[in-house]
Amino acid sequence: MTLPTDSTTVWIVEDNPAYRRALARELNATPGLVCTAAFATAEEAIAAGATGPVPEILLLDIGLPGMNGLDAIPKIRTVAPATRVVVLTVFEDDQKIASAVRAGASGYLLKLAPVDEITARIRAVRAGGATLDAKVTERVLGMLAAPGAPPAAVDYGLTDRERAVLARLVRGLSKKQVAADLGLSEHTVHTHIRSVYDKLGVHTRSQAVARAVRENLG
Repeated sequence: MTLPTDSTTVWIVEDNPAYRRALARELNATPGLVCTAAFATAEEAIAAGATGPVPEILLLDIGLPGMNGLDAIPKIRTVAPATRVVVLTVFEDDQKIASAVRAGASGYLLKLAPVDEITARIRAVRAGGATLDAKVTERVLGMLAAPGAPPAAVDYGLTDRERAVLARLVRGLSKKQVAADLGLSEHTVHTHIRSVYDKLGVHTRSQAVARAVRENLG
């Protein structure tokens, strides 16, 4: 396949053949996106990732035959560490959302979302952001704000500004959007993000978001 210049490569892991084919067609019809492979199982995708070129974005269902999507995320990240995994599923319960984020997913989208929303969020992930469906964002923020949520076990020494930046990363905002929302320059936001990473002992946005969800740091 000849890829358009600067195209974002996407893989799909989805066991429903009709939905898999339809989504691949929509991705390939969207300027700047190209679906280079589609698989019915996580095992097939992991094997392909271990032996050949990997995509920039991998859309992953949870309810798969054999290995489920949640168990597959860390294995995919092992064979394709640069690939950003975006869960695309019908499930929207708190446990699965939290498990996906903690496992290293860069996004969590619902299959009921319009295709143009899915493609827009793929672009957001490629630009370095995390992406959550609007309904999922409400649930994640609810988990962070829940009265019964456990307090952070460690005082990481985050400043109020760093907490504000981290909260917006959880919401899926890009660095540019965080800067606009807080009235800061992108350079300043980048500095705060690096400081957050250092204090939390993480290296990526998804790891920082996972720790925020797990330890109620919002």
